[in-house]
Amino acid sequence: MTSTNPALRHQVIRIYKDLLYLGREYPQGYDFFRTRLHRAFASQKNLTDEKKIRKGIERAEFVKKEIEALYYLKRYRTLRQRYDKS
Repeated sequence: MTSTNPALRHQVIRIYKDLLYLGREYPQGYDFFRTRLHRAFASQKNLTDEKKIRKGIERAEFVKKEIEALYYLKRYRTLRQRYDKS
């Protein structure tokens, strides 16, 4: 990403690191997640239009929320199985 706006660059790096952190618990493994994430971000590295960069950041935030929701659901199901009397 070659942006003239350093704030956008900081946001992209932050969301990338957040997603990497979430990838530690990914069901198919961290290496699978990391390579897919890197490929997704690398494919967008030539973006220079601020609107498109912001759109990409929004999409990454959405993916982050979806992954978090899946992890919460997994934890809920595990706890429910553990403590369910059925």
